[in-house]
Amino acid sequence: MTQLDMTPGAQVPRTDVGNQTAVTQAFSSAAYRTGEYTELEALAGIGIKKGRFALFRPSAGEAFSRALIDRTLGGGRKPLVPSHGTDIRMVVEHCLAAQDLREARDRRLAGLTLLFGVLFLPGTLVWLAAYQARAWLGSKKSAARDGFVGTAALLLAFGLTLLLLIRPPFDGLLGLYFRVVMLGPALGWYLAKRTVVASVMQQRARWGDLVGGSAVAAVVPKAVPKDHLDKKANTLKAGLDRLTTEQNTNIQHYAGPKGILGIGARWAEWSLREDLRPAEGHPDFRTFHVADLTRRIADRLSRLTSSDVPNGGLPKPQISHWVVLDTGEGADEIGRPSGPDMDGDRMRDFAVQELASKQSLGADTRHRIAVQFVLHKGQLVSTIVINTMVLAQNLQIHVTPHTLGPINGYFTSKPKTPEKDVAKTLRFWETRTVQLPVVTDDEVVRQAVRAPFHKIPGLQKWLGGGISFPEPLCLRQAWADPTWNSRYKSDDTIYLPSPVLGIIHAAVIEFLDEHDVATDRIANRSNVLRGELQGARPFRADKYDAG
Repeated sequence: MTQLDMTPGAQVPRTDVGNQTAVTQAFSSAAYRTGEYTELEALAGIGIKKGRFALFRPSAGEAFSRALIDRTLGGGRKPLVPSHGTDIRMVVEHCLAAQDLREARDRRLAGLTLLFGVLFLPGTLVWLAAYQARAWLGSKKSAARDGFVGTAALLLAFGLTLLLLIRPPFDGLLGLYFRVVMLGPALGWYLAKRTVVASVMQQRARWGDLVGGSAVAAVVPKAVPKDHLDKKANTLKAGLDRLTTEQNTNIQHYAGPKGILGIGARWAEWSLREDLRPAEGHPDFRTFHVADLTRRIADRLSRLTSSDVPNGGLPKPQISHWVVLDTGEGADEIGRPSGPDMDGDRMRDFAVQELASKQSLGADTRHRIAVQFVLHKGQLVSTIVINTMVLAQNLQIHVTPHTLGPINGYFTSKPKTPEKDVAKTLRFWETRTVQLPVVTDDEVVRQAVRAPFHKIPGLQKWLGGGISFPEPLCLRQAWADPTWNSRYKSDDTIYLPSPVLGIIHAAVIEFLDEHDVATDRIANRSNVLRGELQGARPFRADKYDAG
């Protein structure tokens, strides 16, 4: 994918062909969608906030862009859950780019609306009342939805237009004005339609290109400061930079049955527990820190990409040391620690290593090693989490796999031309499919009446409505479908733990041998666990039926 670097200076396109590209583009396509905003209600956790006037309602792309920009760049916003396998900054940049396209359109529409709307205000109010009636009735679940009453309202407006054109109520100059008072807004609508059609087609083209996999750059000039005094651009750039640092945080949250937020619930668990005993011929084993063992495991996991068999290596995983905090299942907000141990949204390496060595029972902050694979162009995020700790003389290694399946099909759907079936003229018992215009008359009016308020998004939302996202927000997890509905994604998820677990156990045995620890029992238990892996089946490992 091509992305523009928005730091000051010459803009040099960079190519990003990472595994997360397809999902990132699918989420980005939502910024350009032109359907009704109520269609977003089908997505899990999306809340629809109705406005005061149906004529001012936003489109799906307008509502999604505004909600995501407010949620990610708004002042005093809540922290975000990392969206693993997704570049959330790029999604937000596409929302900003879509807003720029619409603002350019709205500036032209606002001029037409103010010129023809104010100059012919009485006629404008009549036409708006008719279209508001159509929009309001169109949202009702009744027979009026078929358009009869709405069409009648427009016919009344047409009738009034003809009446005033033929027999104005006044003579002279005022009579001439009343002859055209209903025609002026119609002329403005005709001119506005050209702008609206061009804008809609541009947005639909970007939507289709993003879903289809073509490179579409999100150009956001207003995020490039002219100098250090450009406060607005500097603030926007800082907000985008924070998205990047937040995405790369090593602070995660465990929310009970929901699992670790951002990677999904665990679907299995394998544990290796054994007492530490000195090897034969040694009076005692050499003391070690758990952090040293975790570093050895993480180092050996990098060997997953190599194999003695050609092309036998696994895709390169991301190996991280995480700090996992405990949070409630129903929490609508997450938090991160502060203090000298933190560097922005990340805990410093020395603090993470100290936690790994000192973690024990009774603490709500734990250390984990995460091995994450982003597969199927980002449609599968498989994360294997390793917990290593020593309780008294007992070494415990717990391995839990987590998975996020494909994103909701809404984000991967392509733009379609509206169609309907009509009866043939002669063979009335047969039907034919005809294409409908992409931009309807109602859509032109909707955009024209919203345009003068494009600089006041809060008022637009109050008038027309908007949406809200599920909290705490994680784009990737919020709308992930179950992995187990896909054959190959399910297979890949189940196959991955076997080589990972093998390397973990080999690293543990190697490390313990170096420290004169007896490994015969550990090796036996490792073989038993490998046998269990042969028939691994997913289950709800995060839900305990304990009353």
